[in-house]
Amino acid sequence: MKQFVIVLVVSLTLFGCQCKSEDTKKQFFLPPATTYNYVEIDSVKLFYRAAGDKSKPTIVLLHGYPSSSHSYRNLIPMLATHYHVIAPDNLGSGYSTHLDPTTTTYTFDLLADYTVKLIDTLQIENYVMYMQDFGAPVGYRMLMKNPKRIEALIVQNANAYLEGLTPNRQDFFRTAQTNTSQAKHDFLYSLTSEHAIINKQYLFDLDSTNINIQSPDAWTHDLSFLKSQKDREIQVQLFKDYNTNLIRYPKWQKMLRENQPKTLIAWGKKDLKFNANGAKAYLKDLPNAELHLLDAGHFAAEEKTREMAKLILEFLSKNEIE
Repeated sequence: MKQFVIVLVVSLTLFGCQCKSEDTKKQFFLPPATTYNYVEIDSVKLFYRAAGDKSKPTIVLLHGYPSSSHSYRNLIPMLATHYHVIAPDNLGSGYSTHLDPTTTTYTFDLLADYTVKLIDTLQIENYVMYMQDFGAPVGYRMLMKNPKRIEALIVQNANAYLEGLTPNRQDFFRTAQTNTSQAKHDFLYSLTSEHAIINKQYLFDLDSTNINIQSPDAWTHDLSFLKSQKDREIQVQLFKDYNTNLIRYPKWQKMLRENQPKTLIAWGKKDLKFNANGAKAYLKDLPNAELHLLDAGHFAAEEKTREMAKLILEFLSKNEIE
């Protein structure tokens, strides 16, 4: 009898330990892997990063200058835990085909047309659009073609109002289009140099509070695609075309007023190129938009990736896009 009791106690003790071990077993939730893909369209290859469940709503991330989808390398896995995420490289940027600028004129119309073709090829009908910098003129052209395809807008230092540009900045874009002199061309070309990319783009609006947050991987990656004269001329052509966006601002604003897309504005308030007045100006046409001014510069998604992801996920959840 004593032996039975001892065995029973030992058995229960071991069983209890096993239960406790199973109850306290840690659960790990890891983001889905990002894939790196090409689609051939009209004899060119367009590169895009993708992650997440295709049955979930899609977020399309549109990059700016002088960047590529590499800008979103840290943001993608955070969003892909709940959404299907696509981040393309513009034609002429990153890993997408760089057509010769002596035979192809690069415009924002051209970039938008190819981005639409990519999304159509991937059979994505409706999507959330994230825009930053050059991503705005690409994205707004896509919106103008079919605003009903866009389930929501995420605006990150993506200007569509003159208030977001100082008079000097407005003049820079206008003269880039109207001044056809060699001297002006050479000045624009100089803005695509290594020194300019690092110091007049990535480090331009950083200070002691955020300079150690900005990864040098960003400009190192960008500069690898700006080594040749032809690669740099592509960006010069886009500088020259940029004033077409300022001219179209009133049409874009009218479209926003009429369609009232669900909109999150998450703007780096230290941005000196597209200043915070441009973020606030959206509220004139989108009074229900959600506005957040982040303690960051032009590349807010690089500096404040976690904060940006949290804002996006909360915003989409509140608006029942899930």
